[in-house]
Amino acid sequence: MSAIAESPVPAGPGASRGGMFASLRVPNYRLFLSGQIVSNVGTWMQRIAQDWLVLDLTDGSATALGIAAALQFAPTLFLSLWGGVLADRVDKRVVLVAIQAAMGLCAVVLGTVVLTGVVALGQVYLLCLLLGCFSALDTPIRQAFVSEMVGPGQVVNAVALNSLVFNLARIIGPAVAGALIVVVGTGWVFLVNAVSFVAVITGLLLMRPERLYRSERVPRAPHQLRDGLAYVRARPDLVAIMVLVFLVSTFGINFFMTIALLARNVFGRDAQGYGMLTTLLAVGSVLGATLAARRTTKPRLRLVAGAGLVFGVLLVVAGAMPTYLAAGIALVPVGFAALTFTTAANSAVQLSVDPHMRGRVMGLYMLLLLGGTPLGGPVLGVLAEHFGGRSPLIVGGVVTVVSVLAVAIVLKRRVDASVRRG
Repeated sequence: MSAIAESPVPAGPGASRGGMFASLRVPNYRLFLSGQIVSNVGTWMQRIAQDWLVLDLTDGSATALGIAAALQFAPTLFLSLWGGVLADRVDKRVVLVAIQAAMGLCAVVLGTVVLTGVVALGQVYLLCLLLGCFSALDTPIRQAFVSEMVGPGQVVNAVALNSLVFNLARIIGPAVAGALIVVVGTGWVFLVNAVSFVAVITGLLLMRPERLYRSERVPRAPHQLRDGLAYVRARPDLVAIMVLVFLVSTFGINFFMTIALLARNVFGRDAQGYGMLTTLLAVGSVLGATLAARRTTKPRLRLVAGAGLVFGVLLVVAGAMPTYLAAGIALVPVGFAALTFTTAANSAVQLSVDPHMRGRVMGLYMLLLLGGTPLGGPVLGVLAEHFGGRSPLIVGGVVTVVSVLAVAIVLKRRVDASVRRG
């Protein structure tokens, strides 16, 4: 499993200097991360409130929650690849400002319909779909923008710090959201999230464009999407990572619904109880991001696969825990392993591709990372309806383990065949 060799991060513009917060020496990245800190807290608050709103409107229906997750992530299946093509063509910073403003407007509308008492499940579904469309375009552009802000030498550190901030927000956001839902309801939580978008938009507008490490924009031409797919197909190392990311995220990293079902339908907890489980998961993720931020070398494929294997085993363990407290404690190492897997995969992909292909490759990566949710969400929801709230975690863990082992066997056979031909 060593198709991606351990090697120093490339020298050149933005060459790596040590330290857990090395990429914060770049002023543009400091502005970006500052906005992300505020915005990510708001995003996590909305995710908790949205899940809880769906459960309240449907009397705890796991299927309805799965449909909401599917609608929010389904646009990734259709738009993420085109978002990657767009990322290679346009000024990423300008486009990100527009997309963030649109996502903030979605939060305003959702908060308004809840507070005015006219909210219906169909409206929530529609706004999930709209938010998913904007997110599908935003994610590959934002991922490709990381290397443009910090240069190739700081990509590993910047990706890890992004994950650290995201998961710190996962600790703060659910806890705050759980308390606010109990006191004032879900509507105000959505409006707080809308205000949080101001921070990230401000950070993007204050950046110095001349200090960005921009690659040459790819001119509009036919078959650009097909060229990107062909580029990945010709790289066995990228194919292996993409397959693992798709299978693990589809059935394992589907926490938006699995943790909600565990809290409400297995242990009978309210929104605060759900928020606490999500917080404990995020504690492990923060620990994983802290370790990843200290890494200065390009991750091996062995690390990606190993983290996936450990994650699958731990997911089964968490799903089998007999009490709420035991399940919460078990979610800490689950979060650590999940974060290690996703951060190693993201860094390995970004540091392994040609700059003019980065947007399209990251579009495919985010399609597989997030696009599996519309497929896995309803399947896991049906499992929960028939076999109980623990089954999505246990089945997700088993599928993850089998997926990693299957990819390892295929790669080994390919290597052995190559050696025999040589």
